[in-house]
This record gives sequence, C-alpha cells and structure tokens, in this order.
Amino acid sequence: MLVVSDEVRTAVADLRPVVALESTIIAHGLPRPRNLRVAQELEAVVREEGAVPATIAVLDGVPHVGLDKDQLERVANEDGIRKLGHRDLPLAVATGASGATTVSATALLAARAGVRVFATGGLGGVHRQWTQTQDESADLGLLARTRITVVCAGVKSILDVAATLERLETLGVAVAGFGTDRFPGFYLADSGHPVEWTLRTPAEAAEVMRAQDALGGPDAALIVANPVPQEQQLDPVLHARVLDEALRECEERGITGQAITPFLLEQLVRRTGGASLEANLAAVRGNARLAGRIAAAWAGR
Repeated sequence: MLVVSDEVRTAVADLRPVVALESTIIAHGLPRPRNLRVAQELEAVVREEGAVPATIAVLDGVPHVGLDKDQLERVANEDGIRKLGHRDLPLAVATGASGATTVSATALLAARAGVRVFATGGLGGVHRQWTQTQDESADLGLLARTRITVVCAGVKSILDVAATLERLETLGVAVAGFGTDRFPGFYLADSGHPVEWTLRTPAEAAEVMRAQDALGGPDAALIVANPVPQEQQLDPVLHARVLDEALRECEERGITGQAITPFLLEQLVRRTGGASLEANLAAVRGNARLAGRIAAAWAGR
C-alpha cells in the first residue's frame, strides 16, 4: 500500500540522507501558484544540503513517499485534495481518496518507509480553552509512539504553548532547542517558554538519535525546535496586538472549539498584511535546511 519513489528507496537502502516533507503546506497552506514554487524550493533546499527530499501525499488511495514533478504539481493544483491526519489514512486508502498529509500522517508514513528525519513548519498542540473543548492535536500522540526526528519552529503561538510542552513531557517526547534555550513560537523566535535541552550542531542531534536507538526505550520522536531568525520573525508587538484583538473578537462573536484556530490564523495573515505568512515561510525554509544537515550527520556524511 505504500509506494516509495525509486530515489528515496535507493537512498534509504544505501544509508544516504533523506528528509521527509509534509504536503499540507502545498495543498492547504498557501495560495496558488506560490504553493508549487514553495514546494519546489523546499525540495531544492534539502538537496543543497546533500539529502534526498521525500515529499509525502496520498494519491488515489495510495500513500506516496517521494513525489515526482507531475505528482507535486497535482497536489498543488488539483481541487478536492483532502487534509489527512494519520487517523484518516485507512479511510483514504480504502476509498481511493487523494489527500495532503499533516504532521501526524507524514511522520507515520516516513517512519514506515525508513526515513528518520522530517522537516515541517510547526507542530500541532494543545489548543486554548482545552479544559472546555478537550481540543488537542493528534500530532502529539502519534509522535509519542513514532521514532522520528522532527525539525520544526515549535508550535503556533495561537495555541496553549505551556500546555503543549507539558503534554510532550507527559508523553515522553524529547524536546531540544537548536542553538537556543527558548522554545520558539513559530512566527516568533521565542514563545516565552524555556526548553531544558539545547543542541548546538546537526552532529549533536544525530548523536541523540543514535542514543535513542542504543537505549532501546519507547519509540518516541525527537523534536528539534529551530527558531525562525529574529530578523525574519513577525514583529512581536504586532503579533501580540493582533492576537489579542482576534481573541477578543472570538469571544464577542461566540467562536469556540475547533473553529478558533482557523479563525485566528486567518486573522493573523489579514491583520499583519501577510507578514505572518512570510515568517511562516522563513521558518519552513530554515527547518528544511537544518533537517538536511541533521540527515547528513545521521548518515555519517
């Protein structure tokens, strides 16, 4: 049921560096035609670091690890591409659906294909008002039982960052900042919360991965939290003002539960004049580059 491209399969078999990339940013995260340009750019960034990119998606019920040019264009341009978490994969396979993979689905399929390093923008996490809504991303539970290294810019600052870090600790998912002792907030280099561990080089991250295997503990992920460069982050003052205004509007309009997150994201893009989107893309580019370097260190190159 899992189709691995010849290039990715050969690289995995030869123990050469490979980096998994999710496809939701292509199908759902960016407007056309910029989405395709960004997808191609991220693959190029991974190649610049000596690694093979493995963009992941489900096409006509078949999970693919590594897309060719036509398949990448299809994900970017075809109407009706679904958004698939890991729970959706059996349904998509059985019904012949096509979909872009979220963090949880990408991590699962990458691990099944033997790909150990995965670059994304930001993780899902615990949502605001969790005590009322019980709204928590499926990413967290999946990463607690999947041995993969995820390079990300933390979690989106619209989430409950402190609660997300607590859940990751409870679930046994290792978290380390890359070159920082602060947990990044996706659009922001610093979410306002610390991390207990700091990794300074891709080689150190690879050593942690080797130690995970040597210790033989639970198959949990390693989160490498890589902050967006400060000169490319969203202005923290603007971010705080827009988020506060959007949260007040949620309360005034009675927006609750799962409707809050997409509303806040849309408001951030609109009220910052697209600056939040540019910070998003800066983070994703940096994560793809770092993931390529970690994959190379993991492969011993």
